[in-house]
Amino acid sequence: MILQRQDDPNFWQSVTGTLEQGELAVSTAMREVKEETGIDIQQAGYQLHDHQQINRYAIRDIWQYRYPPNTPYNTEHVFSVQIDGNDDIRLTEHLCYRWLDKTSAMSKVWSDTNRAAIAQHVPDFSD
Repeated sequence: MILQRQDDPNFWQSVTGTLEQGELAVSTAMREVKEETGIDIQQAGYQLHDHQQINRYAIRDIWQYRYPPNTPYNTEHVFSVQIDGNDDIRLTEHLCYRWLDKTSAMSKVWSDTNRAAIAQHVPDFSD
C-alpha cells in the first residue's frame, strides 16, 4: 500500500514518521502505522520486520521548516509489515491510498529510498 500526501498530491510514499524523544525506531514504526492507517500491528497479530537498514537523504526545501535550523539531512529506518488487504484503512494524514503490485508501487513512489525499500523488501506476488 502506498499513500498520497496531502501537502503534495504528486508525492506518494509509504508510512513515514518522526522519532519522538526517547522513542525506539521500532516503536515509532508501530505508532506511525496506527496513526496514519488505523492499523494496530500488535492487536492485529501482524509481524513488523526491522530490516536493520538506515538511509540518509536530503530534506526537501518545502519540508525544511519541520526540522531544526541547518538540518540538511533526515535519517530513515526501514521496516515492513504485511497486512491483510481487507483491513479497514482510516487515513488521517493522506488523501488516499492504493494497493499496487511491486513494480507499480516502485514506479509511483516519489523517493529513491522508498523505491529501494520496495525493491529489496516487498515480495513479488506475481510469480
